[in-house]
Amino acid sequence: MNKQELVDALANKTGFTKADAGRALEAFIDVVTASLKKGGEVVITNFGRFYVTKRSATTGRNPRTGSTIKIAARKQPKFRAGKGLKDTVN
Repeated sequence: MNKQELVDALANKTGFTKADAGRALEAFIDVVTASLKKGGEVVITNFGRFYVTKRSATTGRNPRTGSTIKIAARKQPKFRAGKGLKDTVN
């Protein structure tokens, strides 16, 4: 399901117009992104948890030349499915 199909499904499920459903989805994405950017997390009970982990700097290898390269430390956004979502899928 892509973003447009998700907007259509939200509109059908809630009775909102497609424009309103699209704005609601954009607002959700913006709120989650802002929270993660601040270092926080978003927990939706029985659905899952959005959070950020830190990856340390490492060294890698360029597959073309074989030379060693330095990979900088960074933050990695992640999602962990909750028990309710796991049970529904399984």
